Amino acid sequence: MPDKVAIEVWDRWIRLFHWGLVLAILFSFYTTKTSATPFLFPIEVHAQAGYLVIGLLVFRWLWGVLGSIYARFQTFLYPPTKAMTYSKALIKRKPSAYASHNPLGGWMVVVMLLSLTFQAVSGLFLSDDIFFQAPLYSLVNDATSSQLRTLHQWNSDFLLILIGLHLVGLIVHRLLGEPLLAAMLAGTKRFNQQPVDARSEPLNAAMLRLRALGCLLIAAGVVVWLWF
Repeated sequence: MPDKVAIEVWDRWIRLFHWGLVLAILFSFYTTKTSATPFLFPIEVHAQAGYLVIGLLVFRWLWGVLGSIYARFQTFLYPPTKAMTYSKALIKRKPSAYASHNPLGGWMVVVMLLSLTFQAVSGLFLSDDIFFQAPLYSLVNDATSSQLRTLHQWNSDFLLILIGLHLVGLIVHRLLGEPLLAAMLAGTKRFNQQPVDARSEPLNAAMLRLRALGCLLIAAGVVVWLWF
């Protein structure tokens, strides 16, 4: 039996982003279901979780342009026709192997990032009319803030649907012999043959670290500005 091809697909920054985002989203949803504590109101903690989500998203949008080869949007975004072709092959249980996100999964990632970005940014313009006003609430009138609150609530439901589809996708790929969860923990995916999108990293490790540091500093600056 031939040795499997091992490819480091998700760098440490992507993995830290992913699991940090999972925790921040879980905490954000949790704070919408809890009552006040002796020191903090859930809306305040919810907002702080949102600031962290914004910081993580700022990093991911930047890393999608400046990051490692398989983290870049240009690597895993394909024309809609290719996504349709992949979908048909998936239904027949004969999909091609991709190192990064497949043509369908790539667009799913972008839709989820856009939805999360809208959710986090729209929250910056909200108020509970009692204890809390978000950092940018004063920049809009009450009618606009009310509309954004409605959209914030609707998008929250949409996000739950996207998260559900994401989990279904993980199960489907596991049944097809591609353990994505394990790969997201270790960063490495193994293939029976070279994936169709296999490519070499054009940047050296030192340059990637420098770019990661720059992206992290920008993201941290945004979080600090919002928090304080």
